[in-house]
Amino acid sequence: MKKSLALVVATATALALAACSSADPETPAADGTVAVVTSTNVYGDIAEQVGRDLVDVTAIIDDPSADPHSYEASAQTQLALSKAALVVENGGGYDDFVDTMLDAIDNKPVVVNAVEVSGKDTGGDLNEHVWYDFPTVRTLAGTIADELSSIDAANASTYAANAAAFQAKVDDLIAGTDAIKAEHAGAGVAITEPVPLYLLENAGLVNKTPEEFSEAIEEETDVPPAALQDTIALFSSHAVSALVYNSQTTGTETERVLSAAKDAGVPVVPVTETLPEGTDYVSWMTANIDAVRSALTS
Repeated sequence: MKKSLALVVATATALALAACSSADPETPAADGTVAVVTSTNVYGDIAEQVGRDLVDVTAIIDDPSADPHSYEASAQTQLALSKAALVVENGGGYDDFVDTMLDAIDNKPVVVNAVEVSGKDTGGDLNEHVWYDFPTVRTLAGTIADELSSIDAANASTYAANAAAFQAKVDDLIAGTDAIKAEHAGAGVAITEPVPLYLLENAGLVNKTPEEFSEAIEEETDVPPAALQDTIALFSSHAVSALVYNSQTTGTETERVLSAAKDAGVPVVPVTETLPEGTDYVSWMTANIDAVRSALTS
């Protein structure tokens, strides 16, 4: 079971307004740009990298200090979606509020679902944080370029060129995780939530955290005492080389784990679900890769 973003249903007036003000998804905005709405600023930045000055991007969740799982959608969100020609969502239960609000719009925009693009939802236990999987992000940029080209055919070559330039930078990120894998394949790590798992797994690292612990933290339920003790023991026994934790969701159990790691001298690497202020996707993920590499070599 995946924890999805909270939804506050917009008022009937807002829904009616949205329904009658839907943009034609086949037509760029009046100023010549294509209106794009993304569920988070992560996808907002990726869309901007592909569209540049040809798009007008609105990221619904853009506060770098906010916990996306606690987001409350509003009438303003509904209005933004109603005017979009293209919507980029995560999917996989992460941002269900987007689909719920799109259901109230008569003239549907084009929707790109990152989890669907990833091909990772095979009916099993999905880790929905696919923006930490660089091959997925590479493919996603191409998909966004294709959809923008369908909406705004006159600028198709520009979208393709922008996507290729961004994909080249993502290739550098893939090379970064490959380098970690070459040096540290099989090294154990601990997490608080599955947020960074794709990056860690692609780097050849092994998650040693009891599933009951990380699942409870993600679902905001009580951590079984045995799972908490087993997690803490990872540090005192030096079974892991680093703790990589989601700094946007902390609580009593995560604080105990952080303290245990620090007391044992195990390096701690904070990560986030949304873009930190003043960064773009590539610089953010480059910093994450560098931090993991540094922790493993310290």
